[in-house]
Amino acid sequence: MNIEIDLITACIRKERKAQYELYKQVFRYLMSICIRYTHSYEEANEALNMGYLKILNNMEKYRADVPFKAWIRKIMVNVLIDEYRKQKKEKDNMRMVVDFADQTPMVELNNAIAKMDAERIHKLIMELPPVSQKVFNLFVIDGFEHKEIAIMLGISEGTSKWHLHNSREQLKEKLAKAM
Repeated sequence: MNIEIDLITACIRKERKAQYELYKQVFRYLMSICIRYTHSYEEANEALNMGYLKILNNMEKYRADVPFKAWIRKIMVNVLIDEYRKQKKEKDNMRMVVDFADQTPMVELNNAIAKMDAERIHKLIMELPPVSQKVFNLFVIDGFEHKEIAIMLGISEGTSKWHLHNSREQLKEKLAKAM
């Protein structure tokens, strides 16, 4: 994705055609992020629209020295995490657990994943409990550290580590059944 600076400038000026053109160019990328953090296409679409609106409302804050793709990704992830926090407050079903150390590398998991297609892997990740799914996505796919994840989700760093461990164990079991 290569967004031209002229298009960004036009979006800053609130030109509707430019905003629509930008939407068309970033839709697939942003939707791929949203799908990883939501349970349905409808939720992902709703989150994408909220995130895109936030991107448009903050275009004047974009700095050209930062890759545009990284900038919109960060906004989208933050919108998704904010939505998760809202849902978490509503449901209030978070359980606290003790600190677990990071486990040894998941060689078996990585070998099994290499043999599967992306859609099947996504379905397995979507079967994880909501918090474990978010932690797994943030840590494994988006590269956040446990400290950052803990702050984003309002949990302890140890709880984040536990959810990652729990996710890996559940995925290992599901992959073993799938093989």
